[in-house]
Amino acid sequence: MFKYKYFYYFDKTITFTILALLVLGLIFVFSSTYTQEAPISIFFKKQLFGAITGIFIYIFFSVKNIEATKRYGFAAFFLTLIILAYTILKGFVAMGAKRWFSIYFFKFQPSELTKFLFPLFIAYYFCELKPIKIDALNRIVIKNFLFPLSILFIIFILILKQPDLGTALIILLSGIILFWVIGINKKFIIFSFIIVFISAPFLWTKLKPYQKQRILVLLGEGNIRKERYQLEQSKIAIGSGGIFGKGLLKGTQNKLAFLPEARTDFIFSVICEELGFFGAILIFILFSILFFKIIVIASQLSNLAEQIIAIGLMLHILLSVCINIGMVTGILPIVGIPLPLFSYGVTNLWITMASLGVINNISIRRFYY
Repeated sequence: MFKYKYFYYFDKTITFTILALLVLGLIFVFSSTYTQEAPISIFFKKQLFGAITGIFIYIFFSVKNIEATKRYGFAAFFLTLIILAYTILKGFVAMGAKRWFSIYFFKFQPSELTKFLFPLFIAYYFCELKPIKIDALNRIVIKNFLFPLSILFIIFILILKQPDLGTALIILLSGIILFWVIGINKKFIIFSFIIVFISAPFLWTKLKPYQKQRILVLLGEGNIRKERYQLEQSKIAIGSGGIFGKGLLKGTQNKLAFLPEARTDFIFSVICEELGFFGAILIFILFSILFFKIIVIASQLSNLAEQIIAIGLMLHILLSVCINIGMVTGILPIVGIPLPLFSYGVTNLWITMASLGVINNISIRRFYY
């Protein structure tokens, strides 16, 4: 039953940092889609709707019984696996990829839902189906991980087939880090990375041509008017912002349509162009406060299930932030990962808010229960 007293125990640092990032995100979706002919674009209206409903989603998961969330999340995870498989066969196609599952007028990306459900699945599996005591973590053997490792590999392949390499890598890395937290043998992780490194030439042959091209662009190859165009325009936008930026709505790379995907994957470039170095630092500080606070909360938890959930839900947001900023600045290949709470996309926004709501719920339980 809902109790208004819950609001008193809301983590103020997490909640106000989220709201600050959410407001900044709306400002830059507005800025990146603004035109004199249509000042308030349909994209901004959708994102505003997503932000408002996202706040309610955040509140809902902040107060909902965590045991019920874990239990229902475990069941929903397997349903999502089926939807992922179906999406490859009958999914809604956009920009050459089958990433969207359509229900009448509503479309969503099941891969986004997997980011939210996978930590719940892992927590339920290891703490309910295959209980592990905290004092026995260092005695866990590899056979305990065979089933969840198999599931992680299946998810990776299903999302990779869409194709969506960025999301597939985020879920894979999140899963590996979670298994390390639970207590998988470190030698297994080291051995796995060695296998991947040795298999790199074979894996290269399995990449699609555009995926290979993005890696080659990172290494300095490609024509600046063709393959390197996105990256070059992003760097120009970031560099031209200087220290204080050109001002809101005054970014020329954005307004003159030189910067592709300005409202989605490259929204950080818009921020840098219009707010400059100080704007970028502000974003870094806000995300750093958010992640540092979550890590502190997770480190104080004695409940293994809650620790798995908190770390797992933080990881997909943290990795998305790092990969997005890395790719628009030329540190990482361009893989199409949105910047959480900023990039246009209602599904991603809802999943981010739901994840942070569950983390806030776990924080509340430290004091309320």
